[in-house]
Amino acid sequence: MEKFEPFIAAFPDFQSLADASLHDVLRMWQGLGYNRRARALKEAAEAVVSHHDGALPSDERVLRGLPGIGPYTAAAICAFAFNKPVVMIETNIRTVFIHFFFPDEGKVTDAAIRPIVERTMDAAHPREWYYALMDYGVTLKQHHHNPGRRSAHHRRQSPFQGSDRQLRGMILKILVQHSSMEKAELVKALGASPSRFHRIISALEREGLVKQEGDVVRVA
Repeated sequence: MEKFEPFIAAFPDFQSLADASLHDVLRMWQGLGYNRRARALKEAAEAVVSHHDGALPSDERVLRGLPGIGPYTAAAICAFAFNKPVVMIETNIRTVFIHFFFPDEGKVTDAAIRPIVERTMDAAHPREWYYALMDYGVTLKQHHHNPGRRSAHHRRQSPFQGSDRQLRGMILKILVQHSSMEKAELVKALGASPSRFHRIISALEREGLVKQEGDVVRVA
C-alpha cells in the first residue's frame, strides 16, 4: 500500500493516466512491479479513454482487446471489479483444485481444471468465492508442499539477484530520476559489462520503455 496509494493519488482515473507522460507513470510506478506493466497500463487507459468513453468495459472479450490484458486479467477484472461469475484460474486457485480433484496426478492442465471451476463456482457471490479460494490456496501451499507444482503451467523463476530483470529495473529507476543519461555513465553506475548493458537497453527500446539517441538514453 505504501507504493500503491501514491500511484492512485497521482492517477485517480483513466483520463489522468492517459494524459500523463510515460516518464511520470514510471516514476510513480517504482516499487510496484515490472515496468512494462506500467506502460501497458497507460496504453490501456489511453484505449479506454479513446474507445470506451473513459469507462472500463465489463465484457471479458472486450477487455482482452485492451493493451496488456490477457485471459487471466480480463477474468479477474470481471470477477473482482464487476462481481461477474466468470471462470478465473490463477496460481492459488489452481493449487486448491489440484489438491482436491487431482491428488495423484502431475502435469495437470488448466483445461482440465476449468470445467470443475465452472461447476463449483458460487455464481451469486463470485467475488467473495474467489477471494476465499485464493486465501485457501495460500494456506494449502504452506501445509502441503505446494500442490500447484504439479500444474503443467508451473514454472520455477530464476533468482532475481544479478538477473537481467534486476538490471532492467535498475536502469529504469536511474532514468526516471534524470531526463536523460549518457550510456557510459549508466554502464559505470550499474557496474555491468557494456555488451550486457547494450543488449538490455535494446530490449527495453523494443518494448517502448526507453529511447536511444546516439550516446544518450532516456525514458521513451
